[in-house]
Amino acid sequence: MDQLMFIQTGMGTDVHGQNVTKAAVRAVKNAIHTNSMPGIRTVLPEQSLDNMKINVKLAVPRDFDQLDHEEVKKAIPFGEVNITVMEGGMVTSSGIFLEEKEDKNDLMYIVNAAVEVGY
Repeated sequence: MDQLMFIQTGMGTDVHGQNVTKAAVRAVKNAIHTNSMPGIRTVLPEQSLDNMKINVKLAVPRDFDQLDHEEVKKAIPFGEVNITVMEGGMVTSSGIFLEEKEDKNDLMYIVNAAVEVGY
């Protein structure tokens, strides 16, 4: 990325099912869902949204090998997406085990995301 323009942050939780991908997708959506960048096209090369470069940094508490990078990328509607994963986030008790929600235990996974937008 030559020019960084925006950094948006978010948090996502999977309360049941202990699915780190679900928590990561929610964190990315939380970071971007309240933002509008109406003038971004005017500064992008060739004025194309496809020329955006997006760096997604995820702080994940565990199960790094189960994180589906392609599923997380689908949460970003435009541009070239790169994902970096680091240790972080949180694992804590949800207070309840629900087998019908595919729980393996009573833990919830919390992932933090920083979404950097530029070109």
